[in-house]
Amino acid sequence: MSQTTERIHELVDKLNQYRHEYYNENAPSVSDAVYDHLYDELARMEKETGIILSNSPTQTVGYKAVSRLEKVRHTIPLLSLDKTKLVNDLVSFVKNHAALLMLKLDGLTVKLVYENGELVEGSTRGDGDEGELITHNIPAFRNVPLSIPYKERLELSGEGFIHKGDFERLKDTLTGSDGKPYRNARNLASGSIRCLDANTCRERAVSFFAFNHLEGMDEFPDIRDSRSALLLFMMDYGFGVCPFVPVPAGSSAEDIEKQIQTLKDLAERSDIPIDGMVLRYDSLSYSASLGRTGHHYNDGIAFKFEDDTYETVFRSIEWQTGRSGEIAPVAVFDPVEIDGCIVTRASLHNLSFIKELELHPGCRILICKRNMIIPHVEENLDRGAYADMVPKTCPCCGQPTRIYSRAGDRGRIVETLHCDNPECGSRILQRFVHFAEKKAMNIRGLSEATLDQLIRIGALKGYQDLYHLDRYRDEITALEGFGEKSYENLIASINESRNTTFVRFVVAMDIPLIGRTASRILEGHFHGNLRDLELAALDRFDFTCLEGIGSVMSSNIHEWFRNSDHILLWRNLQKELHFDNGLDAQASGEENNMTNNSTFAGCTIVATGKLENFTRDGINAKIISLGATPGSSVTKKTDYLICGEKAGSKLAKAQQLGVRVLTEQEFLDMIAS
Repeated sequence: MSQTTERIHELVDKLNQYRHEYYNENAPSVSDAVYDHLYDELARMEKETGIILSNSPTQTVGYKAVSRLEKVRHTIPLLSLDKTKLVNDLVSFVKNHAALLMLKLDGLTVKLVYENGELVEGSTRGDGDEGELITHNIPAFRNVPLSIPYKERLELSGEGFIHKGDFERLKDTLTGSDGKPYRNARNLASGSIRCLDANTCRERAVSFFAFNHLEGMDEFPDIRDSRSALLLFMMDYGFGVCPFVPVPAGSSAEDIEKQIQTLKDLAERSDIPIDGMVLRYDSLSYSASLGRTGHHYNDGIAFKFEDDTYETVFRSIEWQTGRSGEIAPVAVFDPVEIDGCIVTRASLHNLSFIKELELHPGCRILICKRNMIIPHVEENLDRGAYADMVPKTCPCCGQPTRIYSRAGDRGRIVETLHCDNPECGSRILQRFVHFAEKKAMNIRGLSEATLDQLIRIGALKGYQDLYHLDRYRDEITALEGFGEKSYENLIASINESRNTTFVRFVVAMDIPLIGRTASRILEGHFHGNLRDLELAALDRFDFTCLEGIGSVMSSNIHEWFRNSDHILLWRNLQKELHFDNGLDAQASGEENNMTNNSTFAGCTIVATGKLENFTRDGINAKIISLGATPGSSVTKKTDYLICGEKAGSKLAKAQQLGVRVLTEQEFLDMIAS
């Protein structure tokens, strides 16, 4: 920041402090003559530089209010970054290119747009493509320039946040839309930035740090290809910039860990709320060459700090019976606040996990949110008094439970609890839930609660009953929360599901381990003919000859079709449906035309590692659309291996067998050629 810009910030801060002393405390520390002299100096410098900050005392800004926040499309998407918790991933990311390590601010991402030197638009990130207009609130921020000397269009993004000290000062005097106190600075910043009344935003002490340039400044060749130079240049325009340090090419893990600690210390001293670090390449041209996925830009990576753990007291276990009969244990503990949310439950996985933790009611446990999403029990602080809490009967139907043991990884034995009663109400309900879900019959709007109601009134005993609910019209419209309109919407949604596909139908049948990928392999081999699949299963066809189908999956198919009730369901349900071979691909946004690319038609292709442009289901669907077969393991039959990041044993196996290895981009280039 230039000395002139620093002086403007210094004068604004001093004058605002003097005004506070004079008007709010009735205890001025300087004379009127001193105040007027400094005020005149600030006004002169603002006129000379064209830089006017939002909280400048020379501005008599009328803080506006709006009736609602209008939506705005981002012409340049505001995407997030890929994430990691491993320093070694940062080392791999840097490689031979210099980068910047900056604070990952814990607030709300904001975009600012300037034209002819004036702020014309402020908006939130939203979903990356569409945000909300908050232009009326930007003048209420502490430190955003309302005028700058740059006259061309300028777009930049940054973070609106509230310093930790300000949050501590404000938190006990404010409540959110739910009437409860704000639990952290991030939530308060988000709510304040999205206030309808700018006067309210002004009282919340919101600050802004820029961290990314989106458009403009192309006429400055000396800074055009350097992110660090560009950010420093923006400081000369009066912007606060997110603190960063350079990371040279080839930096080691030790080097980067030192830089992380340096920035953490800076954030602590400066009272800045953070939840990690961000690493981005310094060269803007190199960054642009890396492109992006639908979710994130490829020129940066976010480093998340280790999940914080919180102590609470374990009370009991709730047992939930699933459709397969496995009874899942869920820990119940005293409420604990994690990342702004109150958490009282977490999965305990299986009986072995419970025994390893030596859980007992009243013990102190450590809870975290893994990847800041999933509550997890990390540790028991009071080991040595394990209590057997395994129920002898199913919590739903009351039938005896059974403990099942299987081999886990690294020679471990994993024990799970099961209900063997096929008529268990919870198992039946969860089977209907699976049948209706998106990857299966895709019956939109048919919730678990609604299914439970339909089962309770006797309207549902089997899947076919869903397609004949007209028999229970009066009973359904009399249900709580239902009426004629709700009934009609439900029937319309169910009728829409009559148009389905081979893949959706097979997934809905819930054959153990036969999900979408395996169903697509079967669809390809049997050309979408369900009758041929049935005959093959009854004739003990060896499904392991299909790349991607293992011995356990093959056995499961045979076992399923040996059940006469399953055969009856398989045949009768098809009479209710119409099969469209292209529908499944359309519904999932994937290509639905078999292109039979001459390069890949008839080949077996395996994908491994993390891919940028495809999910696991997505790459398998793409392989099938090319007339090829997706494989799950590399064998002599494999023709190609598509290799993403963090590839492991499959890559080594492919190299050993001489299988041709493609990068994701090479695969895409071959498709396009």
